[in-house]
Amino acid sequence: MKEPSNKGMRKGLTSYGDREFSLFLRKAFIKAMGYSDAALELPVIGIANTYSGYNACHGNVPELMTAIKRGVMLAGGLPVDFPTISLHESFAHPTSMFLRNLMAMDTEEMIRAQPMDAVILIGGCDKTVPAQLMAAASANLPAIVVVSGPMLSGTHGAERIGACTDCRRLWGMHRAGQIDKDEINEISGELVPSVGFCGVMGTASTMACMTEALGMMLPGGATIPAVNADRMRHAEEAGRRAVQMAAEGLTPDKIITPKSIANSLRILMAIGGSTNGIVHMTAVAGRLGIKVDLDAFDRMGRETPVLVDLKPSGVGYMDDFHKAGGLRVVLREIKHLLNLDCMTVSGRTLGDEIDAAPKPWPQQIIRPIDKPLSANGGIAVLRGNLAPRGAIFKQSAAGAKFQKFTGRAVVFENIEDMTNKIDDSALDVGADDILVMRNAGPIGAPGMPEAGYIPIPKKLAEKGVKDMLRMSDARMSGTAFGSIVLHICPEAAAGGPLALVRTGDQIRLDVEARGLDLLVSDEEMDKRRQQLPARQADDSLRGYRKLFLDHVQQADEGCDFDFLTRRPFTDKTP
Repeated sequence: MKEPSNKGMRKGLTSYGDREFSLFLRKAFIKAMGYSDAALELPVIGIANTYSGYNACHGNVPELMTAIKRGVMLAGGLPVDFPTISLHESFAHPTSMFLRNLMAMDTEEMIRAQPMDAVILIGGCDKTVPAQLMAAASANLPAIVVVSGPMLSGTHGAERIGACTDCRRLWGMHRAGQIDKDEINEISGELVPSVGFCGVMGTASTMACMTEALGMMLPGGATIPAVNADRMRHAEEAGRRAVQMAAEGLTPDKIITPKSIANSLRILMAIGGSTNGIVHMTAVAGRLGIKVDLDAFDRMGRETPVLVDLKPSGVGYMDDFHKAGGLRVVLREIKHLLNLDCMTVSGRTLGDEIDAAPKPWPQQIIRPIDKPLSANGGIAVLRGNLAPRGAIFKQSAAGAKFQKFTGRAVVFENIEDMTNKIDDSALDVGADDILVMRNAGPIGAPGMPEAGYIPIPKKLAEKGVKDMLRMSDARMSGTAFGSIVLHICPEAAAGGPLALVRTGDQIRLDVEARGLDLLVSDEEMDKRRQQLPARQADDSLRGYRKLFLDHVQQADEGCDFDFLTRRPFTDKTP
């Protein structure tokens, strides 16, 4: 007897103990949506709808879905959209990182629960694309990522501005008294002139570029502005291709491999991308049992120059990057450093796609490899007695004087303590001190918020101080800049050495030597460790917060939940 098909509407039938009744009931209800029998026999392509009134980065998602559906139908498939969690950086309390894993779980389970032969994942804002990649890796159904695209840049007077590096720069000027209340309010209406994600090389743009390099996005899709007609055409092509992928059985495990992850990390370096990229890609890799080798990543940084002249490492915006040819120009420049045999969602290898890309043209935003913006990659991995499992330093956005620096620690116990004291005129702090904040990691905050961009103390900002060495177990927005050590691991709340630092201690940073050390004897550190108070259990915790605190891993493991990662590791990145 021929086995029943497990495709289209017959896939993943609800359990009633009678397959034919399950199919009958499913069709009866979906016919209420106006579908014909002929339509219900087609391959089903799911479309994750992440539109939300709270999420301007996804403001064009309805138009993207229309284009995707057109592409699916042109290729002979049935498009069916479904809602998932949507996260926006400015509207997620306490931080969107706290909810990234929840969105990943939601997306994965909706892919598993509903009948679809392939899925198109529409992301954009910082944590949405990582969550969707994590879900795709775990569900392992043919999948394509389509991003909403970067917003356009705007103007304030004669100055070109855009979210969100300029948000931070101009707010810093407001704190220093250089911009008054009326002007900063006017600026707030000009920083985000269109829908789409931040128009600089922040986390959203970084993840879009890393996803294209990973092979999970059709070529050219990372940089098309959200409002361009090409963004709709790209979405339509993704719809067509998803139908073909369903027939081919091209699943994420054939695309997301140690070598393709290495390609995405190489691109992270070359574009001067967000430090968040390493945390997110580590989480994606962990879903497939692949370990991201931080030491290999650091070696990669020493040989990969920064080529893209975009804020916060440079001066341009994402619409400039797109006009310059987009990511494919960068891929061509570092082709000799890439694993070219990696498969992509197009059905062709990365090398094939690079060869097929349009020829370059004269432009100033993407530098040739022999004339880079910076000779070394944007991110360095630090280790030492203060960060035995590593810390991250975005050297491309840091001041030269802080590349090798020793200073006196000024310690803030947590984010609230920092917020309460940073503008206090009585704060004992000087321009050559090091601002240290702890208990802002995955467990301590919770959720490892983007609080690592510690403001310059107001009394110093008013004197013209624009940068200081800052360090924490928190993250930093990809749009931020400055001399900042992040992701110190293990975090203080997990008993890491950061919990032992006291105001007045000397800390040494040596980026070239990749060192981060607390200049305190081992004996003194052991003494302090024994004096640490035991972490108190909170019996009132419930729901997702309890799940998060019980199961979240550290930054070097991607901050994913331990029960969602595949262990032991079966491979690692080269």
